[in-house]
Amino acid sequence: MTPPKHIWSGNWENESEEDARRRAEAEAERRAHPQPDPAEAPTTVGRAYAPSPDADGDAPRRRPSRGRIAAFTTVALLAVGGGAFAAGTLLDNDDDSATKIARPAALPAVASKPIKPTRGQTRAGAIYAQASPAVVSIRNGQGSGTGFLIDDEGTLVTNDHVVDTAKTVQVKFGTDGRTINGNVKGVDPSSDLAVVHIDASSIPSGAKPLQFADSTGVSVGDVAIAIGNPFGLDRTVTEGIVSSLGRTLQAPNGFQIDDVIQTDAAINPGNSGGPLLDDGGKVIGVNSQIATNGVSAGNVGIGFAVPSNTVRQVLPGLKDGRTVQHAWLGVETAQTVTGSMTAGAQIASVVTGGPAESGGLQAGDVVTRIDGQRINDASDLSSYINTKAPDDKITLTVERNGSKSDVDVTLKNRPAKIP
Repeated sequence: MTPPKHIWSGNWENESEEDARRRAEAEAERRAHPQPDPAEAPTTVGRAYAPSPDADGDAPRRRPSRGRIAAFTTVALLAVGGGAFAAGTLLDNDDDSATKIARPAALPAVASKPIKPTRGQTRAGAIYAQASPAVVSIRNGQGSGTGFLIDDEGTLVTNDHVVDTAKTVQVKFGTDGRTINGNVKGVDPSSDLAVVHIDASSIPSGAKPLQFADSTGVSVGDVAIAIGNPFGLDRTVTEGIVSSLGRTLQAPNGFQIDDVIQTDAAINPGNSGGPLLDDGGKVIGVNSQIATNGVSAGNVGIGFAVPSNTVRQVLPGLKDGRTVQHAWLGVETAQTVTGSMTAGAQIASVVTGGPAESGGLQAGDVVTRIDGQRINDASDLSSYINTKAPDDKITLTVERNGSKSDVDVTLKNRPAKIP
């Protein structure tokens, strides 16, 4: 099989060799120091999604448009300035009504106990034997990815960028399974998640739905098992560890995904939408993106998964066909201010017509508190907005030209994409 040559079709081909070298060095430094510094140079990242091969097995020579295949865009860590565009508390909006309704309860988290392999069986083998029957390949006509079964009703989880704009996709359990038509029930570009539904009668008898663990219980160094379809190779398993926690990624609509899990379990194009499992076979994340040095299209030991707690929160609404809402402040943070200056998150720009502008925030303001809670850096700002909902009112303490003042802002629903 000839691997795809243009998996990441954003701007990577325009980067100089010096840029690629600098980015690789920056990522190596980040790996040596797990806590990310928002001021560091970003790492080029590509989504782990595989384009459909031509009849001869080669990757298509014609590159799809950026708008059609979100999976191929170049993404940078901390790409929107450290998190001011981060996801807020989630609500669901009925498409037939503008009335905001309370979101369904999150899916339950299940306590995880390590699976004990049988004699002669490896740990990865035991986890694979239990989980792999529930893992599927998903094709949207433009490319292929992975998904997995979460209930006996035929609900499948995958990435938003895997289904893209498709209303129906082709689903397959295993290499010998028949192709099943799946209906896309809901997508959330802000978390890069989607729900696909198949007829329950199409579920193979051996496919047991996967369960979600509580991702706040995950620790660096924990076992991480990825199952997916890299380059169309059905239900491939790879084993590694959780390399870091609290990473951020750019979502398909340009906003930010928080609390991302980093792993060195090998993830390649086609793994997108597949489960990242703990040593008990429970889902701790949905594999979504991989890092690259801007030249190689293969795995370099840095993969990222949307955390299971985000998945658990978003899925009930998507399963019902509702649109998920996210609180939005409408600023971009430039950097974390430290040292002799006032500690906080400095605003680089304010979106015209956004809630921050309406409240009087300006570029250059340093946010030091929200509702009295200390904001030490851009991540704190992101995390706090992440606890709020559209229409919530917040008070930001800001320093401007040496003077402090309080600014009241009413959060809005996040737009479909970054303005």
